[in-house]
Amino acid sequence: MPRAVYLDHAATTPVAAEVLTAMLPFLGEHCGNPSSQHASGRVARNAIDEARVRVAAGIGCAPREIVFTAGGTEADNLALRGVLQRHGSRGRHLVVTSIEHDAVLKTAERLAETGHAEVTVVDCDGRGVVDPDAVAAAVRDDTILVSVMLANNEVATVQDVAAVADLVRARNRTTVVHTDAVQALGKIPVDVDALGVDLLSVSAHKVYGPKGAGALYVRRGTVLDPQVTGGGQERGRRSGTENVAGIVGFGTAAALVTSELGTEAPRVGALAERLVEEVVSELPDTVVTGAGAPRLPGFATFAFPGVETELLLTVLDGEGIQCSGGSACSSGAHMPSHVLTAMGLPAAVCAGALRCTLGRGTTDADVDRAAAAVVAAVRRLRAALPAGGGTAVSGLSGR
Repeated sequence: MPRAVYLDHAATTPVAAEVLTAMLPFLGEHCGNPSSQHASGRVARNAIDEARVRVAAGIGCAPREIVFTAGGTEADNLALRGVLQRHGSRGRHLVVTSIEHDAVLKTAERLAETGHAEVTVVDCDGRGVVDPDAVAAAVRDDTILVSVMLANNEVATVQDVAAVADLVRARNRTTVVHTDAVQALGKIPVDVDALGVDLLSVSAHKVYGPKGAGALYVRRGTVLDPQVTGGGQERGRRSGTENVAGIVGFGTAAALVTSELGTEAPRVGALAERLVEEVVSELPDTVVTGAGAPRLPGFATFAFPGVETELLLTVLDGEGIQCSGGSACSSGAHMPSHVLTAMGLPAAVCAGALRCTLGRGTTDADVDRAAAAVVAAVRRLRAALPAGGGTAVSGLSGR
């Protein structure tokens, strides 16, 4: 079997060799607790401080504004729940969009279900773009937080968060603005001042770092209640002994993708465009989701009418092509993508979604092989359709 072609970088990236090298000493010889006063503890503390500087540099903030978490989901939760609990006395209203990651959407839904918040969900257009004016129009006197993701994890559309922040503050200057930038970091420039946000979430494993490490940017002067209490680590904003190796890896990864942004983003962008062109030229009825909108480089996202995503992924996996149907966090739910549904795509189209996301190791040959495999798989599944239409029958597999 030829080597697998990995096109699922939006779900997770392989740990870069430079990152692994930086982490290894903190999985062995440097075992100290960063809160300890002895030499081993100081080594760990200094390593965390250096990583904090590197992550901060990647998003244009001061190191003290970085709160390390266990990942993007925890960072999103800390943003929503932390602001609500701290500022609930002046309002319980949250504004989110219909295409947010589940870490934001489901947290907002849960807060509403339990009576802790009132939530307004702002829709997107057919391209997966949210109108900043629509977000601002949803803001009320009692709106304490607005959350609009910087880049969508399923269709790669980039939102005008800077415009959102400006318009929201014109309506209510006390409203806190949060953005989930987990997918954006390392693919487009991310600068908290240019965006005008108070809170911003990032994650290590999307940028060639380890799983289990993330961060929330908290603008100086923005106050939120901690969701993990205990020993007072992270300036009291997130207690618990720090994941030193993971944090060190995150710092190294953030510096790596920031340094490569100018060359890597155009390279994978061109490869993704090539993949789309090769597939569409052979399957002209393909829906390219998010087309026509500002998008992250390296995403090739499709929907194939009459084809089931689960079967398509099975066939592709058998051919050594590894991709996904959408968000890896909800891929096992057997439900239509909430992002594609919000974009107004028919259920029959949503059912055949495919997300191919490219990365540092993707080559021209990988793209050509993947395009041929996708075309062949879609044709194979369509040929298996029962008489009268419907969706492809189960039982198909790769070779």
